[in-house]
Amino acid sequence: MKHISILVPNGAILGSLEGTRQLFTQVNQFAVAKGAPPMFQVQLVGLSKETPLSGGLFTAHTDVLIDEVKKTDLIIIPALDGDLRLAVEKNQDFIPWITHHYKSGAEVASLCLGAFLLASTGLLKGRSCATHWMAANDFRKWFPDVNLVTEKIITDEFGIYSSGGAFSYLNLILYLIEKYAGRDLAVLLAKVFAIELDRDTQSPFTIFRGQKEHEDEPVRKAQEFIENNFQDKITIDQLAEMHALGRRNLERRFKKATSNTVAEYIQRVKIEAAKKNLEISRKNINEIMYDVGYSDTKAFRTIFKKITGLSPIEYRNKYNKMAAVA
Repeated sequence: MKHISILVPNGAILGSLEGTRQLFTQVNQFAVAKGAPPMFQVQLVGLSKETPLSGGLFTAHTDVLIDEVKKTDLIIIPALDGDLRLAVEKNQDFIPWITHHYKSGAEVASLCLGAFLLASTGLLKGRSCATHWMAANDFRKWFPDVNLVTEKIITDEFGIYSSGGAFSYLNLILYLIEKYAGRDLAVLLAKVFAIELDRDTQSPFTIFRGQKEHEDEPVRKAQEFIENNFQDKITIDQLAEMHALGRRNLERRFKKATSNTVAEYIQRVKIEAAKKNLEISRKNINEIMYDVGYSDTKAFRTIFKKITGLSPIEYRNKYNKMAAVA
């Protein structure tokens, strides 16, 4: 029987904590119904017996305190709420505990914004991690030595797992249950809880918000110029000349400040405008393509799918009900 430690941090979001507990305990119920022993020992593990959640709206009663857990197989860090710096600070005592058990053989999984607590352990240094796309800029700034993969729903490296934003944590829990209990049980759970199985990207949900929380004024002005003139052909040389910088110097500073190359930033701004058009207008794909400054249909469709994970038509059908019906 695998021991599952679901952490109960101060300020955890109730949904990811309770949803995780439900899925693992449901596996046990399926097993018992077939005359087999339970597969998991599931415990809520906290720093205190009672822990406030979701901004104090709820209180969780933990099964055990961290010092009472001598050995565990899987540690799950649920999503955190509110001010993330304060949330990590309030939960500092979990950090050495997580590190100790990982080095003793336990696996560790973070759900959504729980990635901030996991990354604070240092275990993610040089490794990949997913989190909510809305927190991507902050995460990169706080943990520059972690490879943040904003498009991923699930990462799995060296016994450390993470999930993308919000309810995509359910996909990671199903992934872990499939690993520990088999595909059949994971499929059954997906059907019982109406979870879309095998989603691997959160790209269709991501809204690009260029990183502007930096001190490089010429780069910020270049970003603003791109965002205000994305319909036009913009070159790196043009931007460099406008801000009295050498091309290579601008490229280096732009990448450092925004985590995007200049070309990537231009593409992301154009595609974000195209997405908005697809969501609210009835223009055809070519009209929208020209509106955002593309003239090559193949190039536009290729870049659109690379960034969103969907073709322009698939994206429109997903988010524009009126156009899809028409």
